[in-house]
Amino acid sequence: MPTHPHFRYEAVANVIAGLVDSGTLSPGSRAPSLREISQQQRVSLSTALQAYRLLEDRGVLEARPQSGHYVASRAALRLETPAISNPPGKAAPVVVSATLLKLMQYSVDPRFVPLGAAIPSAELLAAARLDRFLARAARTKGMHYNTYSEPKGELRLRQEIARRAVRWGTVVSPDDIVITSGCMEAVALALSVVTRPGDTVAIESPTYFGLLRSLEAHGLKALELPTDAADGIDLAALKSALERKAVNTCLFSSCFNNPLGCTMPNEKKLKVLALLAKYRVPLIEDDINGEIYFGAQRPQPFIALDRSAHDIIYCSSFSKTVAPGYRIGWMVTKTAAQMQSALERKLAFTLSGPPLLQAAFADFLSSGGYDNHLRRIRRAFEDTIGRMSRAVERSFPDGTRVSRPAGSFVLWVELPKSVRTAALFDEALKNGICFVPGDAFSVSGRYGHCLRLSCGHGWDERIEKGVTKLGRLASAAARAVGASVSKRD
Repeated sequence: MPTHPHFRYEAVANVIAGLVDSGTLSPGSRAPSLREISQQQRVSLSTALQAYRLLEDRGVLEARPQSGHYVASRAALRLETPAISNPPGKAAPVVVSATLLKLMQYSVDPRFVPLGAAIPSAELLAAARLDRFLARAARTKGMHYNTYSEPKGELRLRQEIARRAVRWGTVVSPDDIVITSGCMEAVALALSVVTRPGDTVAIESPTYFGLLRSLEAHGLKALELPTDAADGIDLAALKSALERKAVNTCLFSSCFNNPLGCTMPNEKKLKVLALLAKYRVPLIEDDINGEIYFGAQRPQPFIALDRSAHDIIYCSSFSKTVAPGYRIGWMVTKTAAQMQSALERKLAFTLSGPPLLQAAFADFLSSGGYDNHLRRIRRAFEDTIGRMSRAVERSFPDGTRVSRPAGSFVLWVELPKSVRTAALFDEALKNGICFVPGDAFSVSGRYGHCLRLSCGHGWDERIEKGVTKLGRLASAAARAVGASVSKRD
C-alpha cells in the first residue's frame, strides 16, 4: 500500500488498497464504480481511472469487461521455494565485520531504495505514540529517571514483558529478565555466559549477519546446519554434530529465521530440545520476530515448550515492532548462575540501560493498544511481502526462487547460480537501489547467488520501481553470463 502519495490518483489508490488490506473489500468482491469513487473522493473520473489502473498494475484489482472492477484473487506464486541449504558441515572461524560495515553504510542511506536494512519505516511503527509517553515521563519525572537504573533494568518494564510472555505460554518472573540495548546485546550477553573463545556454535544456514558478527566478536567458530526454507534446521545434521561433540552451544531463531522467514513446528522444536538435553548443550534463542506472524496464532518459542528446566537463554526486543531507535531488548534466563554471570558482564560493559526510555516503554505497554498496533503492522508486512514476491516473479530471471515467509518482513531470493549478487550489489547501488547480498548470511560463502530484500517500508511506487529495476539488472547479469558461455563454446 503506498505510504507517500505524490499525486491525487495515488492517494485514491491508497484508499481502495486500505479497504482491501482491512478486509472491507474481500477477494472477488466488486470495487466501487469509477463514478462512485469519483464522487466519494471528490476527484475527476480520469483521476479515478488512473487510480484503478495503478491498482490493476499492482494486482489489487482486476477489470472485467462490461462489469467493472473487482478485488483480485491472489493466485499462488509460480516460483519455487529456495533449495535446502548445503553448508560444508565443518566449523569455521567467523570473519564478517568489514563486509557488514560496508553494507550498513548503504542500508541506512535515504538516497537508496530501501531494500537492504531490515528496519521498518517510521510511518508503520507506533513511535509517535511512544514518544508522547517519553515526553510525559521526562516532564513529570525527568529528574527521578536521570540516574542509573539497576542492572536488570526498570522493574515495571520487566513486569510488562513477563505479562506478555504468558500469552505465548511462557511463565517467567520479572527477576528472570535483564533489559538490554536491543536484541544484539542480549545475544552478546548470552554468548558471553555459555561460551569461551574457540568454542563452536551451531547456527542455521543462512542466518542473520548480526549474529555472525557477535560470534566473531567473541572469538567463536560457527557450524552451519542445513536449513529448509519451510521448517528450519535439518535434525539429522544437528544430531550428527552433537554425537561428534562438535558443538558447544546452539544459536537458533525461535520464529521466522532471518533471512528465510521459516519457523519450526512445535513437534520439531521438541525434538531439538530433546537432543540438546541428551547431550547437555545450551540453547540461545533469538525471538526478535516472534510477534510478526501471519497465521492465526503466535508460534511458541523454545522456552515455552521446555518442560525439563533445560539450559535455554531467550533473547528478544521491540526493535522490529515499535521503535528500533529506543534500543529496548531483553534476555531471559531461569538459571541463577547464568543470571549472575550476565549481570557481571553487563556491569562491565554498559553498567545499566537508560531508565527514562524504559519507563516510557513500560507506560506504553501498560496503556493498551500495542496488540492493535501489532495486528496493523502484520497486515502491512504480509501485504508488502505478497506484492514484492509478485514483483520478483514478474521481473527477475528464469530460474529464480523465492521464500514464503510465515512472518517477519524479509524475502530470500535465490537467483540462477551464474548470477553473483556481490557484483549485482555494486550495479544496483549505481542505480540507487540497496539490498543485502547473500554471502553476508554465511561464513562459508555459500550464498553468492542469493540476496535478501527488506519489505519493511510498505509498498509504494518507489519500492515497486526499485524491485522491478533490480530484477532487470539481475536478468541482464544472467544473460551476460549465458552469452559468455555460448561464446566460449
